[in-house]
Amino acid sequence: MTIDHRPGIRRDVECALVFNFLVPSVVALQIAPAAPTDASRSEQLMVIRGDGSEQVPVVETAGPHRGRVHIIEAPAGPVTLSYRAVTSPSVDSAGSDASISGAPMTGQSTEPSPYADEVLTALRQSRYCPSDLLVSFAMAELGAWVGTERIAAAASSWVFERIAYVSGSSGPTDTAVDTLLSGRGVCRDFAHLTATLCRALGVPARLVSVYAPGLVQMDFHVVVEAWRAGRWHVLDPTRLAPRSSLVRIATGRDAADTSFAATIRGDVEMVSTEVSAVVDGDLPADDHESVFMLGYG
Repeated sequence: MTIDHRPGIRRDVECALVFNFLVPSVVALQIAPAAPTDASRSEQLMVIRGDGSEQVPVVETAGPHRGRVHIIEAPAGPVTLSYRAVTSPSVDSAGSDASISGAPMTGQSTEPSPYADEVLTALRQSRYCPSDLLVSFAMAELGAWVGTERIAAAASSWVFERIAYVSGSSGPTDTAVDTLLSGRGVCRDFAHLTATLCRALGVPARLVSVYAPGLVQMDFHVVVEAWRAGRWHVLDPTRLAPRSSLVRIATGRDAADTSFAATIRGDVEMVSTEVSAVVDGDLPADDHESVFMLGYG
């Protein structure tokens, strides 16, 4: 089976978040699709506080890997956010932060060096991906794949087969080692463990938060990008959504870089989260074995 490669397929994504600002606080949000290579998106963002009569100003700033961060500063009290976008990810020829979405490579490649900062950073251990602790384990389980083009896919398959997906089974401070020891987790944990195993085997890997049409139990989702043959190949160790339907939000070392909401100052309670993501037409098929590269927009 091969992935349904349809460039520019329309995605409709939205989320509704309700916070309780316990004191005057500042929150950084990563909920909007990463910047496209061309104008391919319409969107609407609304943030209100209290009874809905006062709109909260929002400041947008650029994040790494074309990510977009929205800053909300508000006094104590309830804050409600609604975001909606219609997006058609663009087709691009580059191999890094302009990776294509669902189409063959075209034009002149601008792929970075294997020693570029973004590649080397994705090879290092990080807060939730302590790959230095799992080198011996990774070699014992997956060492036979070292030196092959299938090494990252083998790590993703290992996690899919060995870890149980159990909603609510992990906490916000759990690392890949915690997931390995417990044998269960959610998409964040699956991605952390896959990225950790890849790095332990010498393969640069990073996390990507996404909107995921077709996801079972709809929510924000997290997948992995592994650097192989000069390209970032996307892997979903949960196999819960087709990769060609995904919409990139944030890209980074682990959940510390890709969280959809982070308190910068103050004390904030998350009251509720609703997420929706659909594609125009039938949901594309995915065998989770074919090579696929995730685009922007």
